[in-house]
Amino acid sequence: MQYRGVSACPKCGETELGLGKHSGYAVMQPVNKMSFGSDVEYIICTNCGYIIEGYVKKPEKFKGTIY
Repeated sequence: MQYRGVSACPKCGETELGLGKHSGYAVMQPVNKMSFGSDVEYIICTNCGYIIEGYVKKPEKFKGTIY
């Protein structure tokens, strides 16, 4: 399966990838802005556990936070 253009683990070559997330108290929060933040999702290798990429689910919550 392919997630966001990734089809294999760059570390071990496994092609079966999984999707995981941080949520609850582990949300990513914008700096200098009142917001509940966003869950963080990860593309994970199901063979070696390598975290290939990470994304916030709601990137729009971070607009206007450039320093």
